[in-house]
Amino acid sequence: MLLESEASPTAQVDSETLSEHVFRLIQAAIVKGEIAPGSKISEPELARTYGISRGPLREAIHRLEGQKLLVRVPHVGARVVSLSHAELIELYEIRESLEGMACRLAAERMTQQGIDELRRVLELHEQDAAFKAGVGYYQQEGDFDFHYRIIQGSGNRTLAKLLCDELYQLVRMYRLQFSATPNRPHQAFAEHHRILDAIAERDGELAELLMRRHIGASKRNIERHYKEALATSSKTRGDS
Repeated sequence: MLLESEASPTAQVDSETLSEHVFRLIQAAIVKGEIAPGSKISEPELARTYGISRGPLREAIHRLEGQKLLVRVPHVGARVVSLSHAELIELYEIRESLEGMACRLAAERMTQQGIDELRRVLELHEQDAAFKAGVGYYQQEGDFDFHYRIIQGSGNRTLAKLLCDELYQLVRMYRLQFSATPNRPHQAFAEHHRILDAIAERDGELAELLMRRHIGASKRNIERHYKEALATSSKTRGDS
């Protein structure tokens, strides 16, 4: 298993910092698909790759399990998560409901400064090269993520813990995977603008409806993808 971002941390870095560094590298590789879904995680191989002892490495792996990016399989060990079609749809149903609520709360509670910063985030997204080429949507994380900002702006700490911590990287993994669907990047961008306008107008009911529709459209996009993949697979089996 090779990572695009392989590094050789120096011996001077303390174990806590080293564990954090390796955690971030493996996390990014999983989210971007550099380590494929379902891949077995080999502790000896990772330890050799990063020149790290097993203690800090296991701490990094434990944290990735907490983010739902790794799952522990009995008698096998840790593997990169690979959600089934049904599990992925369930994840998007959760997003549709909870991010809709977050959007309504953001319309009620977000400061004007927060709304202005959210508009600047969209302006930054519009300048992204992949977006301009129509082959993807801006997928930076944290404060550069439109969805993350709205959830934080809801002012609900429990909601933020669930969506911006526990499920965040898992959701990003699949957002990245499906962001290059033809026409979807510009549709999503237009939907983001309408959501922001509703928040700016303090119309919580409309903001929630638009966010639910936005995530619902992404869910339907995933369902179409699976149906097309299934049809292609059936056709291939029929031709063989």
